[in-house]
Amino acid sequence: MPKYLVQANYVGEGVKGLLKEGGTSRRAAAEKLIKSLGGTMEAFYYAFGETDAYIIADLPDNASMAAIALTVGASGAVTVKTTVLMTPEEVDVAAKKTPTYRPPGQ
Repeated sequence: MPKYLVQANYVGEGVKGLLKEGGTSRRAAAEKLIKSLGGTMEAFYYAFGETDAYIIADLPDNASMAAIALTVGASGAVTVKTTVLMTPEEVDVAAKKTPTYRPPGQ
């Protein structure tokens, strides 16, 4: 199952909701959302700085992750940035491929 890193930031009403409901409630909501599409949540952490929360999740496919990002983004309470994660073995497979490529201007 593909693995994803989700970086989330609470905005506007999302910050108020976090203050009202607490961190564990929002973690439970994220886990329920991921499970609703056949996925599992590996980790959920809050952080200081540019990003409010980091989530690592396994989902069946990119379409499932896109559905989560679209649904959460449409709420207007949270923004998300998603990164597809790869295992070292997947990188090994990629390194053995030989695509044809011509750099710009050459």
